[in-house]
Amino acid sequence: MIRPALIGDIGGTNARFALVTPGAFEPHDILSLPCADYPGLVEAVRDYLSRVGAVGGHAPREACLAFACPVHDDRIKMTNNHWVFSRTAVQAELGLTLFKTINDFTAQALGVPHVPREALVEIQPGEATAHAARLVIGPGTGLGVATLFPGRHAWVPLPGEGGHITFAPTDEREQQLLRYFRHRYGRVSVERVLCGQGLLDLYLAHCTLANASPVFTTPAQVTAAADEDPIARDTLLRFLKILGDVCGDAALTLGARGGVTLCGGIVPRLLSWLPESRFREAFADKGRMHAYNAALPIHVVTAPWPGLLGAAEALHNEEVE
Repeated sequence: MIRPALIGDIGGTNARFALVTPGAFEPHDILSLPCADYPGLVEAVRDYLSRVGAVGGHAPREACLAFACPVHDDRIKMTNNHWVFSRTAVQAELGLTLFKTINDFTAQALGVPHVPREALVEIQPGEATAHAARLVIGPGTGLGVATLFPGRHAWVPLPGEGGHITFAPTDEREQQLLRYFRHRYGRVSVERVLCGQGLLDLYLAHCTLANASPVFTTPAQVTAAADEDPIARDTLLRFLKILGDVCGDAALTLGARGGVTLCGGIVPRLLSWLPESRFREAFADKGRMHAYNAALPIHVVTAPWPGLLGAAEALHNEEVE
């Protein structure tokens, strides 16, 4: 009997678990459980395994779980929920012979090579260079930035904190936006602008600059109203333009000749706005390096489970500890 392995992608609100057959990457028995319903990770895992019948002789002995928080120490404390645990203690309690913990955006990046072609939307055509770095970037709760490099035997993930680089305005409107954000937050990183809360803050900033009273109170409302409301429309188009600036800078910094992949929860919802925006113009507007960036292929991931695919990749990837 071949036991399945346990994989998971765990955020501040929900814990998404699945099983995967050893040697495969396609997750099955996917369930999303509210973190608030469980005192800790072990209880959530045990409930999941009970629900899918993976108990007793069918219980996994290997697991790779991705977390939306730092994972480099034995003690892991979730940033946006109450779970705190020891990796060694969890491994013992669940009877695992192999237990890997990775950052959630590392999982997103590692999942990209396994996303089916039909779940990739081309934003800019280009030819990816073999054996070159690939940029994986995506706004969501924050702004995730990672690099993938094709190693000799496996994909090598190079996680980083690129979301925290300094926001650099490129025109007078962005100078005004910077002053608004600086007054509110002090130092302004690109993540302050390019995330869910940042989208709402960008809308509020546009309202302030237009001497208009805000109408919307959530990022989803701003997005939904963009067809009708001119300030919401300006907000989305500016968000995508700034995203193009940042993606272009990151591609140059990392030498991303292997291409650029956008993922996360926000950009797939804005696909229809990308052709109307200045995303590609901003991505390539790098002076003497214009041709370099204009030749890079750019895609958006629309697959629902890239983090689970990445956890499956990481499970036996010798480059991931």
